[in-house]
Amino acid sequence: MKNHKLRKQSLFYFFSSLFCLMLIAACNNKQESPSEEPSVADDGFKGKIALDVRDSEADWTPYAPKQAPEGAPNILFVLYDDTGLGAWSPYGGRINMPTMDRLAANGLTYTQWHTTALCSPTRSTILTGRNHHLNGMASITETADGFPGSNGRVPDDCAPFAQILRDNGYGTFWLGKNHNVPESDIAAGGNRSEWPTQIGFDRFYGFLGGETNNWYPDLVMDNHFIEPPATPEEGYHLSKDLADQAINMLQNQRSTNPSKPFYMWFNPGANHAPHHSPAEYTAKYKGMFDDGYDAYRDWVVNRMKEKGILPEDTAMTPFNPMPEDMANPADYVRPWDELNDDEKKLFSRMAEVYAGFSEYTDAQVGRIIDYLEETGQLENTIVLYAADNGASGEGSPNGSVNENKFFNGYPDSLEENLKYMDVLGGPETYNHFPTGWAAAFSAPFKMFKRYSQFAGGTNDPLVISWPKGIKAKGEVRHQYHHSVDIVPTLLEAIGIEMPEVYNGVKQTPLSGVSMMYSFDAEPDAPTQKEVQYYTMLGTRGIWKDGWKAVAIHAPLSGKSNFDKDVWELYNVEEDRSESNNLAEEYPEKLQELIDEWFRQAEINKVLPLDDRSAAEILTIERPKEEPPRDRFIYKPGTDPVPEGVAVNIRGRDYKLLANVEITDANAQGVIFAHGSRFGGHALFIKDKKLYYVYNFLGIKPEQVFVSNVPIPTGKHTFGVEFKKQDKGEYGEPIGYTKLYIDEEVVAEGPMKTQPAKFTLSGDGLCVGYDSGDAVSEHYPTPSEFEGGTIFGVGVTAEGTPYIDLEAEAKRLMMSQ
Repeated sequence: MKNHKLRKQSLFYFFSSLFCLMLIAACNNKQESPSEEPSVADDGFKGKIALDVRDSEADWTPYAPKQAPEGAPNILFVLYDDTGLGAWSPYGGRINMPTMDRLAANGLTYTQWHTTALCSPTRSTILTGRNHHLNGMASITETADGFPGSNGRVPDDCAPFAQILRDNGYGTFWLGKNHNVPESDIAAGGNRSEWPTQIGFDRFYGFLGGETNNWYPDLVMDNHFIEPPATPEEGYHLSKDLADQAINMLQNQRSTNPSKPFYMWFNPGANHAPHHSPAEYTAKYKGMFDDGYDAYRDWVVNRMKEKGILPEDTAMTPFNPMPEDMANPADYVRPWDELNDDEKKLFSRMAEVYAGFSEYTDAQVGRIIDYLEETGQLENTIVLYAADNGASGEGSPNGSVNENKFFNGYPDSLEENLKYMDVLGGPETYNHFPTGWAAAFSAPFKMFKRYSQFAGGTNDPLVISWPKGIKAKGEVRHQYHHSVDIVPTLLEAIGIEMPEVYNGVKQTPLSGVSMMYSFDAEPDAPTQKEVQYYTMLGTRGIWKDGWKAVAIHAPLSGKSNFDKDVWELYNVEEDRSESNNLAEEYPEKLQELIDEWFRQAEINKVLPLDDRSAAEILTIERPKEEPPRDRFIYKPGTDPVPEGVAVNIRGRDYKLLANVEITDANAQGVIFAHGSRFGGHALFIKDKKLYYVYNFLGIKPEQVFVSNVPIPTGKHTFGVEFKKQDKGEYGEPIGYTKLYIDEEVVAEGPMKTQPAKFTLSGDGLCVGYDSGDAVSEHYPTPSEFEGGTIFGVGVTAEGTPYIDLEAEAKRLMMSQ
């Protein structure tokens, strides 16, 4: 048996050796007779490869970075949030926009440029040039529901425009708001496939969520979270920071690659809530909105007619046009003459802050324009200045100085809000104006943001300036266009095409048409666009050849019965404000448009329609990288953990345990913090005592628990235990809290907690410090822990989360 095994091994080694000798011989034969003909590789190499490099000929053609076309223009796209046609000075509005006015005087002002009625889907159309459902962006990313047109992730067959530009020799930069990354991916360890630097942008500096605190923003630089470079006390504001970063990026590229064109997408926090304005800019508008939103609407429409933005015969539409059985009470506009004097003062002040916020940000954009002019780049830079949807109606009929109360289902008190009049728009507030101003700033159209069937949600400002490429100066253009038309326009201006196949994937054709024909056309020349559908959260509309059909259906209404929707018909060519319903006069035309809507729905993967309430949408099970759990361990020194992926204690019993070694009797600082001055909780050491503070919606006084003994040096477990016992009048959990040092209770008492999130975005969970805006007034930010070592913090939560689903739903929709 043993000899048999040896024979098998010998044969194996023999044949192995023979095979190796054959390979060596083959190689030697190749080396002895190298090919005299140039080698042509699969990658397009046209040089010559020989054994010796001295006998070879190089060919750099397949490997050299592609150059942009000769004379290709730079592109600067400034995209605001939440701004209707009746807000800004180029269109006749009271909000002074010197930079935008300057660009309009040197370019074109478009009066019929449209969007999807929400930010994420509109941005997706500008990212790819395809309709928002083709991008999987039926609505904001948080409402994704697992269908082809509504999954929250852009598919491979819709290649991003920035990637195409980068492949063609452009430097690409994105600054400011994103809101095109799924909430579960906004985390230090999350999937980064949808982050800006993975979809064609060389650099990113901004925030990934739907909104952020402009004084204490939730910042990302490229692929990692960072803290703001300064504080409000040091003069910090996000709009200025974004402009600083933009200029720095442009300077860096120019210092090394001055011949390389750039594409910069500048998305400030303005004019999305919270409306944060430096006091000196708010002061510019003192008293300017005291006449109220009813009077403003009439005034601005007349101004728009004088400037040629609207035809002289444009009619005014009502503030509350929805039928009573379909109208959403949260979107109701209270008549100005029914407000009391205090309400009028507060609401006027809210408009002043919004205006100051807008103009201050325009001044920062002006710094970028000045830089381009000073460096000789403005002449060949296409500057687009626009907004992504109509003004926001998420402020409710009464507005708020802390919208966190609204989405927690807790009422704003007029008496409490008036206390913040003098600091409104500053770091002390997280404010949003009432629906009346949303309707006024979206004049003369019906409704506002979210209502995709009405121009109040979709007809937005757009100014285009390109000194080298547009001969017309200071003119108005009335051609009908949409945000999907931006990419085709820029591709034509540059002189490149969207590839039919990209990275091996056949591409979906672009949805829009180029607007370049309008650059030097007559103001009223016929539009070259033929059709555009609209759909958002159950609303529907379609424009075709100057006619528009709209279905009367409120977003998030939960009404369903789409087959019973009443459709209205408008001749937009003659009736710009869509005030004269012609459905009975032209039933055949109406049916033609309805049929066309369904045809477009098929082409663009629109169905199924979804008007479910925000609370229902929240219950959708969405895929996550992490399975559900109720126990979390956090270590010091990590980035803030966004609330969307942090431990969820809302409406639940919870325990917080921190293992800490105190080496200095004077140890102090934050051990654990989550939230901000507008709502949150924190465990910290101050004056040798252990503190636990639960800040309920920023309402003073804070709920404070202080240890009745000083903390001795040594190793300890600090603990907090909350037991829910009841619910308050507005659904807020009420219970009892105990504070521990080791096993000893050192403070205890009743406490109430928030039913919904601490913040809409930012101010994540921290260990060993407090990022952004401090949770408690008992310590400054960041209050890093000193005098010992934090080994870790564990949090466990028990019971069912999201007790108040409606409150959480309000939070979701406020983040749009």
